[in-house]
Amino acid sequence: MTRPGEILGSVFAASEREQLETFLDYLRDAVVRKARGVSEEDARRSPVPTGTNLGGLIKHLRWVELGGFAEQIGQIPAAELPTPPWTDADPEADLRLEPNEKLDDVIGAYQAECDRSREIAAQHSLDYAVTTPRGRELTWVYLHVIVETARHAGHADILREMIDGSVGD
Repeated sequence: MTRPGEILGSVFAASEREQLETFLDYLRDAVVRKARGVSEEDARRSPVPTGTNLGGLIKHLRWVELGGFAEQIGQIPAAELPTPPWTDADPEADLRLEPNEKLDDVIGAYQAECDRSREIAAQHSLDYAVTTPRGRELTWVYLHVIVETARHAGHADILREMIDGSVGD
């Protein structure tokens, strides 16, 4: 298991891109590690009033990856992408596992989306600008995905500790 300090040391004098990619991959792996080994019931269980749960965090992060890299940077048309689970009536459907969803499948979908994100990101410079549907120029997709993944990795860490006492990365 690689610790955060080891990662920092491995990219201390690396390029900005290598640093961003290394830290994002560490965070992606951390989220998955926190969910591995829990039961289907525990993947859905929320020990907090908001309903936040491990499976839902991973499901949500899959859509963060897709929105940031496939839609924004890759400019892949919505018709060519999976249909998001949320609707106007249920805007938080990406934050929970449905009865027919299995944790391993959600993890697999997340990891596949991360793979696609890496492929898309590799085709563009870090300062590559995209134009949003509202006509604004956007260059901070990488940072957004890192921040979002880091926030939820922290949530996953706390949830896992509350579920079964597991601590550490």
